[in-house]
Amino acid sequence: MERNLMKGNEALAEAAIRAGCKCFFGYPITPQTELAAYMAKRMHKAGGVFLQAESEIAAINMVLGAASTGVRAMTSSSSPGISLKSEGVSYIAGSDLPAVIINVERGGPGLGGIQPSQADYWQATKALGHGDFQLLVYAPASVQEMVDYVVKAFDRADKYRMPAMILADGLLGQMMEPVTFPEINPDAYDKSGWAANGHKMQREHHIINSLYLKPDELENSILDRYKRYEIIKETETEAELYLTEDCDVLVCAFGATARVAKSAVNDARAQGIKAGLFRPKTLWPFPVKEINEAAKSAKKLLSVEMSMGQMIEDIKLAINCSKPVEFFGRTGGVIPTPAEVLGEIKRMGGAL
Repeated sequence: MERNLMKGNEALAEAAIRAGCKCFFGYPITPQTELAAYMAKRMHKAGGVFLQAESEIAAINMVLGAASTGVRAMTSSSSPGISLKSEGVSYIAGSDLPAVIINVERGGPGLGGIQPSQADYWQATKALGHGDFQLLVYAPASVQEMVDYVVKAFDRADKYRMPAMILADGLLGQMMEPVTFPEINPDAYDKSGWAANGHKMQREHHIINSLYLKPDELENSILDRYKRYEIIKETETEAELYLTEDCDVLVCAFGATARVAKSAVNDARAQGIKAGLFRPKTLWPFPVKEINEAAKSAKKLLSVEMSMGQMIEDIKLAINCSKPVEFFGRTGGVIPTPAEVLGEIKRMGGAL
């Protein structure tokens, strides 16, 4: 397979095109603007549509319209822009439509800054829009994984008829690494049973709708959706377990921060401290089985994040609060260093 040296944002865009994305609607915001710029250059050559909308709100509603016809549609933004898209994401979920949303996170709250952050974890996994719904959330840790998870996000969005998100950050979006692009079948799922793409007087109308005036009907639609969510929680979790077989201190980190944490774990091992790494690749659903496997021998867990500790609750719930969980993080766009994480591991290891 040919390898290409690409910036993360551009690799995301190229992977989406190769995955069969036919419609991209977005609005520029740092640090994901290169993704939209790449789409502007490539989409029409690939037989697709690129449109810079007048706002983030317009962009996500264009995704809703395109997805309702059965085509693969995508939008991308960074943290404040994702907040503006939240109402439209809820409409997409309520309409049972597949779509892919990219969030290349920056520091917040408010306008914050343009440096990397992971402080949108709660937004992505708990509250990206109003109502009872979830979306698939993937957390890549390399440019290659961003490619792979864009492909998977489109695939699983189609399979389960729900929105999927790639939760990256400014560090991953701006770094350059070699990538390969997998073979893809964008037509793996038959959409003829629901897509509103013209009936030609040969079938009944397909109605795409998230409005239910009768509460019983709305409740039934939500309950049906949550049956799918239970299947997803059983079958779609992914995580990396690194040096966890005999670890005393289990470091938990996702995305770019996991790269820092892995270096710290290796340094700890070199100094005789039994540290291991648990890296969730799916943030929703959270890898419950995998973290319990990783934590079997651990006496303490350490969550390392580029936030004020938004993943801690999920870790505690996943292990049923059976072991102490501590936190180390930097926020506001500051990236933790391997030395800082190693210092926390040594402090925790020395107390065992």
